[in-house]
Amino acid sequence: MGAGSGFPIDLILFGMIAAFLVLRLRSILGRRTGYERPPAQPYQAPPGLAPAGPVIDGHAEPQPATNRPVPDPAGPIGQTLARMRTIDPSFDPAVFLDGAEKAFRIIVTAFAAGDRGTLRSLLADDTYRAFEQAIAGREAAGQTQVNTIHSIHNAAIESAELKGTTALTTVRFVSDQTSLTQDKDGHPVTGTDAVTEITDVWTFERDLSTRDPAWRLVSARSS
Repeated sequence: MGAGSGFPIDLILFGMIAAFLVLRLRSILGRRTGYERPPAQPYQAPPGLAPAGPVIDGHAEPQPATNRPVPDPAGPIGQTLARMRTIDPSFDPAVFLDGAEKAFRIIVTAFAAGDRGTLRSLLADDTYRAFEQAIAGREAAGQTQVNTIHSIHNAAIESAELKGTTALTTVRFVSDQTSLTQDKDGHPVTGTDAVTEITDVWTFERDLSTRDPAWRLVSARSS
């Protein structure tokens, strides 16, 4: 046979090489099947796990270890806290701070959601009325509140006062929050959807002579 009619060996070799490469790639990359793992979703706690009722309890019951800085016992705030303990020996400032932080998270969330039942159990009467009026005004205007606490950098006792057996303890919270009020169409009215560092100063009150261990919020301001 002439040179022009020879069997195309080179084409067969190229075809074999191409087939090998296809099989190799499929073995490395795998093939798409009908089921694929969905993208990871952020964890959300099941509903109903949020503590109900008063949560700010200053009793020195077993608690997880914390690094809560408490006022110097020799200073004026520390001395006032010590006098509180003479009225209620179970009072512990570090445990109080743990409870105050939990209450801070719950109250901020409940106010944004308009959850009057939760707020009623954690706020003093005058404070509850102020919060309820703000919620009612927001509802009447068709507005919604978006509020997320991303992290709390600091929670510290800023002042303490004892009026008879009634204790007033003020806590300064420094946290990263998203706080935004939206109209009925979802447009921002006040606040921002950006994460912002906010300082909140909240005062809690409790009659130490009663068997009720709960501290209730009596005033709150932010900056």
